[in-house]
This record gives sequence, C-alpha cells and structure tokens, in this order.
Amino acid sequence: MKQKQVLYSSLIFILILLTLTSLKKENQFHDDFLEFWTDVKDNYAYFDKKYTDWDKVKILYLPQAEKAKNTNELITVFENALEELYDNHFSLNTNLESSTRLVPTGLDIWAEWINNKVIITEVRKGFSAEKAGVKNGMEILSINGIPIEQAVHQRIGKCISTIDTEVKNYALRQLLAGTYLTQRTLVVKQNDKTITLNLDAAIGNLTDTHKYNSLLEFKKLHDNMGYIKFNNSLGETDVVQLFDNALDQLKNTNGLIIDLRETPSGGNSILARGIMSRFIKTEMPYQKHVLPNEEKEFNIKRSWFEIVSPRGPFTYEKSIIILVNHWTGSMGEGITIGFDALGRAKIVGTQMAGLKGAISGFQTSRTKIPYAFPTEQLFHVNGTPREDFHPTFQIDLTNTKYKEIEDPILTEGIHYLK
Repeated sequence: MKQKQVLYSSLIFILILLTLTSLKKENQFHDDFLEFWTDVKDNYAYFDKKYTDWDKVKILYLPQAEKAKNTNELITVFENALEELYDNHFSLNTNLESSTRLVPTGLDIWAEWINNKVIITEVRKGFSAEKAGVKNGMEILSINGIPIEQAVHQRIGKCISTIDTEVKNYALRQLLAGTYLTQRTLVVKQNDKTITLNLDAAIGNLTDTHKYNSLLEFKKLHDNMGYIKFNNSLGETDVVQLFDNALDQLKNTNGLIIDLRETPSGGNSILARGIMSRFIKTEMPYQKHVLPNEEKEFNIKRSWFEIVSPRGPFTYEKSIIILVNHWTGSMGEGITIGFDALGRAKIVGTQMAGLKGAISGFQTSRTKIPYAFPTEQLFHVNGTPREDFHPTFQIDLTNTKYKEIEDPILTEGIHYLK
C-alpha cells in the first residue's frame, strides 16, 4: 500500500513539475514575443509607408507564440510576424532549415509584376538560376507547381490592409529565394514557348555555398580605364586598405569604374566614407538621416547629414562611373547616392535593391533571438529617399538590344565613361 502511495505521489509531483515547466515556457515565449513586438512598435522607422496593422499582428501572433513547443517554433512565429511589414531590411539574425533565404543576399532572380505578369528583369551572374537557363524577359507562370499569382497571394501577410505592387513584389521575391529545404522549380514562358526549369537540382542553390576569390578585384580596361569591384565585402574594414592599394595602382588612368553590383549584404559607413574620401578635396555631406520615432515621441524632428572628409596621399580627380543593379544593397546603395550627392560620379545600371533605412540590432531577453530592422530613414542629400533613387543612366535588361551582350551594364558603363 505504501509503495502505491509513494508511486502515486511521485506521479503527481512529475505532473506538477511538467505543468510548471510548460507554464514557464509559455510565459517565456509570451514575454519574448511581446518584447519583440514592442521593440518594433517603438522603433521601426517606416510605419508611415506601410499598410500593416501592427496591433493586429500582436492579436494574431501572440497566441501562436504562447503555443510554441520550443524555440524553433517561436522563431517561425517571429518570421511570419516580421513578414507582415514586407521589408527586406528586417530580418532575424538566426535561421532554420525551413527559413526563407534573405533577399537580396540569398536571391538569384529578380522579378517583378509588370502589366499583371511576373517578368524576370535580372538574373544574378554566376549563380544557380543563370546556370539553369533563366534569362531576362522570361515570364514566370508557376513556382513549385503552384500558379504564380496563387502562390504570391498565399504568401502575403494577414495584417496588410492594401495589397499594392510593393506587397506583391515582396512576396514574389520571398518565393523565388525559397527555403533551405526546398528545391525550386519554375515554369516560364519565352517566345511563346513554355519551359520547365529545375533551378537547384544539379548543383544546389549557390547562394548558400558561393565563395568569392577575393574581397576586392581591380584591373585596367582598354583605353587606360580603371576598374574596381567589391565582392560583397563592404562590411570588412580591411577592404579600405585594399581599396587604397588598388587606387594607387590606378591613379594614372583616364577614368574609373567602381562596380557595386555584388554587394547585397550591405556593410558599414566606415568603409563607405573611406572609399568616397579619396575623391573629394573638401568636407561634404553624402546622405541624410531622419529618426522618425523621436519626433513621434516628443513632436520634435531629429535629422542630420553625414559628412565625408578628404583622406589619403592624393585625390583621384578623373571621371567616375558607378555600376549598380538589384544586388546593390544597403551600404552599397549608400555609397551610390553618396557619390551622386558629391557630384563625383554618374550611376549606370538597374534600380538597386531598395533596402530601406539604417538598421539597429535587438535581442529577446530570455530566448536570445536576435533581430534587426530599420530605425532610421535615409535620404539623398536632395531629399530623395534612398530606396527611390534612380541611376543616372538606367538600364532595362529585358530590352532585346542587350540579348547578345554578355555584360550590358559594364558595356554601357564603359560607353558613358568615354
């Protein structure tokens, strides 16, 4: 009898312990989601440009966070919630196999809605989509067996009041980037022919494994023109010295091309100012910052210009062309508008990635989930939002005149430099 009572008491104790553990986890996940939601509410810089009901996000996703069985499930709830803001500069700094790749870093196809069709407007050179035969101008009919319009509609958040082109393009590019678990299959139309393309079947998705040969490369082109390319290295402060060395060897060229077309992961302003400082003789502003949430809290606007100061043993004074495309992201975009503001370069290429603002990092107190999102709005010194900036010479890569040209943007850049 005593043994049964002991056994019964032990079972009751275990049940109580499990219940308390479950409640503790539920409260922990509740508190962390609320912390995440509040950080965004208090600090996100672009609510005035979004159709998102952030209060509704809490109502919808907080119960899901409370029901999460583990941290991985909570991360998925966070991912779904942040997508309600359809902002590619908002990300968790952690991921699961089921997570969608970052855009534009993990994307190799740029497509957009044009006249109610999904048209591929640029393919990233050297990555899986190009190797699988994806070409500019193709119309996407379906992805992974789902008609593209249906797939995009299913991907759009539940707390967005107006479905405009920006919302649809965001969902589209999330689908095209795909998850780490799923291979991508597209059905496309080209010249009235329907083609099925398996993008990752042969070599996987190269955005996951690609390694650059160097942080920076440079050379002389014909007619004594210089060329410097950054290989997604704008966050590496050592690149300033590499850039100085390259510029020293190209200082007697007749003009210079700076290629920012492979800078999707952004970087820091130390490197940006380090680059631009070699092309000016007096201090000048290169971009404007606005902190909207300080105005929201105190009704007093805060804004400032960031300054570039001259640096180095000489100033390069010849003409400059900056090459950009849809994989020119964040700090690459900042350098581009900076050169334009300084009056030191013409910009050649497509629209850039359009990543909004300057980001700040946060982390939940208990589960330590890290996330980052725009807390400052950024502008060209002329007042144009950085994400709305247009190149001096904008290139439409779907134009048939570029069909036989291996690198239309570089070709046009050389033309305009001459």
